[in-house]
Amino acid sequence: MSDARHVDSLCPYCGVGCQVRYHVENGRIAWAEGIDGPSNRGRLCVKGRFGWDYTVHKDRLTRPLVRRDDARKQPEIDGDPMAQFREASWEEALDRAAGGFAHIKEKFGPDALAGFGSAKGSNEEGYLFQRLVRSGFGTNSVDHCARLCHSSSLVALIDQIGSGGVTATFTQCDNANVMMVVGSNPVRNHPVAAAFFRRAKRRGAKLIVVDPRASEIGQEADIVITHRPGSDVALFNAIAQVIIEEDLHDSVFLRQRTKGFPEFRESVRRYTPEAVQAETGIPAARIREVARMFGRAKSAMIFWGMGITQHIHGVRNARTLVNLGLLTGNVGRPGCGLHPLRGQNNVQGVCDMGLLPGLLPGYAGVGKPEERARFEKVWVGETIPSKPGMTMIELMNAADEGVVRGMFFMGENPAMSDPDSHHVRHALAKLDHLVVQDLFLTETAWYADVVLPASSLMEKWGSFTNTNRHIQISRPVTEPPGEARQDWWILQELANRLGLNWRFTHPREIWEQVRSLWPAIKGVSWERLERDGWCQYPCADEREPGKDVLFGDRFPTIDGLGKLVPVASVEPAELPDEHYPLVLITGRILEHWHTGAMSRRSQVLDTIEPGPVIYLNETDLPRFGLRPGDRVRLVSRRGEIEAKCRVDPGLPTGTVFIPFCFVEAAANLLTNAALDPQSKIPEFKYCAVRLIPAGDLAEAAD
Repeated sequence: MSDARHVDSLCPYCGVGCQVRYHVENGRIAWAEGIDGPSNRGRLCVKGRFGWDYTVHKDRLTRPLVRRDDARKQPEIDGDPMAQFREASWEEALDRAAGGFAHIKEKFGPDALAGFGSAKGSNEEGYLFQRLVRSGFGTNSVDHCARLCHSSSLVALIDQIGSGGVTATFTQCDNANVMMVVGSNPVRNHPVAAAFFRRAKRRGAKLIVVDPRASEIGQEADIVITHRPGSDVALFNAIAQVIIEEDLHDSVFLRQRTKGFPEFRESVRRYTPEAVQAETGIPAARIREVARMFGRAKSAMIFWGMGITQHIHGVRNARTLVNLGLLTGNVGRPGCGLHPLRGQNNVQGVCDMGLLPGLLPGYAGVGKPEERARFEKVWVGETIPSKPGMTMIELMNAADEGVVRGMFFMGENPAMSDPDSHHVRHALAKLDHLVVQDLFLTETAWYADVVLPASSLMEKWGSFTNTNRHIQISRPVTEPPGEARQDWWILQELANRLGLNWRFTHPREIWEQVRSLWPAIKGVSWERLERDGWCQYPCADEREPGKDVLFGDRFPTIDGLGKLVPVASVEPAELPDEHYPLVLITGRILEHWHTGAMSRRSQVLDTIEPGPVIYLNETDLPRFGLRPGDRVRLVSRRGEIEAKCRVDPGLPTGTVFIPFCFVEAAANLLTNAALDPQSKIPEFKYCAVRLIPAGDLAEAAD
């Protein structure tokens, strides 16, 4: 007898936040289709349509694990990582996990502990995670993967316009005359959002694509700028210089809505197109063409991705784009806006929930006594430390130095996602106590003392916030396998073992507490989410519909004004030289997501793209005596990997691209951990490498 039904929920992958109808037969998902969600309107990409079967993969964790007493933390030497663990009861695992944290806190102090939350977890889980670290551990050293993707955007936006969220949804491109897509490959990274760009283009909107690596969306663009990697600031300052020089800026908007224009105008005076064409590799006439198209637009939107943010000058890059939006008055009106395309499905939400070392939920500063008091009143009996914590990469360095001795990871895999992975794995192995809460025994969990089996998005209630600020409801489609548990339940059990007194019985109760603390979502009740499936914030009243476009009258700054900020060019941290003559760029591909923990365990997705590839421009292959399909070795100052090579005609000569989802050739073994001084984001998008035919072992050993 067939048990056929369907459940409407969400896609677990990117920040578009597609709504999905999962069809279930005999307790398992049989197939999926897109439904009319606010951001996908029936569309799905290949991951959303076929990438859900990781939930029943044989590798799913179904019982808690604890490290065997005789097991060393050398998984890459000792063979099968699973053999280093034994199964345990929930009581034993939770007691061990919490007991290890309590011991470190007592012996070394609270700042010897840290927690990394998950941008794939729900808002409720993110909220509980940061509360556990702050109140249970006693430290603000809590972070998540936004540090590695859009922390640069967050710093620039909050400083310049008072808000870190997008000012307009990507669906507003329906009303735009010009769209500028910068440092992003939306056809592969945000395919459903790319469909809206294409629709706007067919309607007659102009499209400008700016990226060192030519992409599919560029094939449909009116202007494509493939500038030299690392020259973003010079390029966008030059565009601003032309807009000012040719009187294309919005003088009324600048006078009424902004400050800092005279200083900004002076700062870009020297960045003429002629002055920067050598640095950027773009002819002056082409730069002027972009400036005129953007400056003359009645309504224009800027979208950007991690090609902009993942640099030691990531904040500077993001500032130049905010400057362009303010300079031309393209904020606060239909078809206008600044939109950093969010990566993971809930990276916006868990930023909102305070998974950041200096910010509480709703972006309240931990250094402000009145804000801490407001939260402590609700968190009865709990105290929030006043000192901001360390960021993700800083914490890894502190672990390597023995300053941080215990860590808790929920759904994070820094052994794959962080730069200079050899260093990260060495730091993880040195920890006195590591607890990992996840779906699989990830590369990070190899180093754990306790592993707690968690629930996937399709197995729980929760709310998730997409790149368009839509808060959407996730409904349970199937049951967690074996003894795997709801993430919020695991967090509560740990919290209570650390002396807290939490009594939540359902995610709706957690959400209602969040809603009481953050005025921007006061109108987004759980009942409303269950009834309608979604609501857009800010929404202070249940009668409000939410807004696609923000800041039509004023910015949420103290004086209500946006701020133009002068930005100077700086070089990348590591330039090519005679020993490492190529530039490495890392990123995502259509078929897989992030570190591959989920998508590599989807049969369809892994069949389409089953293994690692090193991409090169076709003119670079003969330089090294290579043909497509040959195995090559790629070496940086930090490590080396080996994989087959493939031609990518969109790459500039002298540039290499690697997806970072393949553990067999982990790109982050090569990348540079140099940090942006403000956002603390690593320089994933630029490091020097050399290429060696795989058989040439002698040269590889040099």
